[in-house]
Amino acid sequence: MFVRFLLVMIFVFHSYAAFASSIVSEVFPLERNGVKLYLERMQTSDGAPSNQILLVHGLTYSSHEFDVNVGDYSLARYLANNGYSVWLLDIAGYGRSEKVTDGFMPNSDYAAEDIAAAAKLMIETSGQEKIDILGWSWGTVTSGRFAAKYPDMVNKVVLYAPILAGLAEIEVTDPFIIPTWAHAASDFQVKEDKTIDYDIVEPNVADAFLSNCWRYDGAGSPNGGRRDLLVSPENRLIPTASIKIPTLMILGDKDEYISVELCKEVLGSLTECSVLEVIPGAAHAMMMEKPYYKAFREAVLKFLQEEL
Repeated sequence: MFVRFLLVMIFVFHSYAAFASSIVSEVFPLERNGVKLYLERMQTSDGAPSNQILLVHGLTYSSHEFDVNVGDYSLARYLANNGYSVWLLDIAGYGRSEKVTDGFMPNSDYAAEDIAAAAKLMIETSGQEKIDILGWSWGTVTSGRFAAKYPDMVNKVVLYAPILAGLAEIEVTDPFIIPTWAHAASDFQVKEDKTIDYDIVEPNVADAFLSNCWRYDGAGSPNGGRRDLLVSPENRLIPTASIKIPTLMILGDKDEYISVELCKEVLGSLTECSVLEVIPGAAHAMMMEKPYYKAFREAVLKFLQEEL
């Protein structure tokens, strides 16, 4: 009986493997302003999806943020398995893009043009008229400015942990930042003793994310975006009133960078079909937080797939 059961399980496994789609990736050559940019597409092996989405990284670390390939935590692979061609872009000077000599050059407006160059290539490659876009943290500033300037290229916008206003009035004098372990870990929720709360983020997930930070960004990253963010909170950073596209603002109520009240206020300036989603208990890195990552990505997918 055991042998028969084993043979049945082997057959089921191989049958599943034969029909399951794997994720394939391809890097596309892209250059803007004389700087070579890293642009990767991830999609399932069983055909080209009709939906295109660009994921835009945050301030210090590059697009690997979206592909923490531990268990089912990778947001990029989740979206690919749900019918998307998922594109990952490293802004000039970041990650696998070409380094820049002036770290202040890739500021928020500059990055928005890098995004526009990637979006144009995505549209040309896919034959689709428009793309969806998701930005995280500083990526909400850059993708928000892109969407406001190029509405004809965009279908829907997701602002994940939106940095709507300046964080603090601090002068930034160094054109580059060299990350530390403490800095890379600072987006994770911590306990009273300031150590990572491993009840919120699994140790192997945190380890994979931190390892990728050193692998791709350990040499440092530009500070133009940081100079944009470290201004008075009176300064609005995302031109929400100019984004005439359905937009999802999604955040956790434990995010130290975000004001839920400001998000509620700003919602009225967005188009009528826009949505604010607040996930109780979640923080800045909720796409990697064990209690919250599924609720986060399911809310994102629901918004993207909903007909408006």
